[in-house]
Amino acid sequence: MTQIIFETAEGETVKVEVANGTTIMQAAVDNGIEAIVAECGGACSCATCHCYIEESFFNNLSPAGEVEKSMLEYAMEPKANSRLSCQVLITSDLDGMVVKLPATQF
Repeated sequence: MTQIIFETAEGETVKVEVANGTTIMQAAVDNGIEAIVAECGGACSCATCHCYIEESFFNNLSPAGEVEKSMLEYAMEPKANSRLSCQVLITSDLDGMVVKLPATQF
C-alpha cells in the first residue's frame, strides 16, 4: 500500500492508503474525494479528473501520452505539473505524494 495525500484548493488534506497499480482517479473516487469528478470513468476523454502533481514526484511518473496531453487542453487552469488522474498509476515510488486538486473541474 502507498500513501497518497489529496489537498483541496482550500488547503484541506486527506491521506489515503492505495494499492499499487490503482490510478489516482480510482483512489480519489473510492475515498470520496469530491474534487475528482471522473465523468468518463477513466477513459481519458473528459479532463474532469485533472489534478496537480507535487513537483518532487512529477518526474517519477510515466510521461503523459498524446491523448492525455490533448485532453489537458480542456482542463481548467492547467499548469506544468498537471495530469489527468485516470492516467497515473500508483507505485511505491509515489509514497507520500501530494496530489493537489483544482478549485473546479468545469
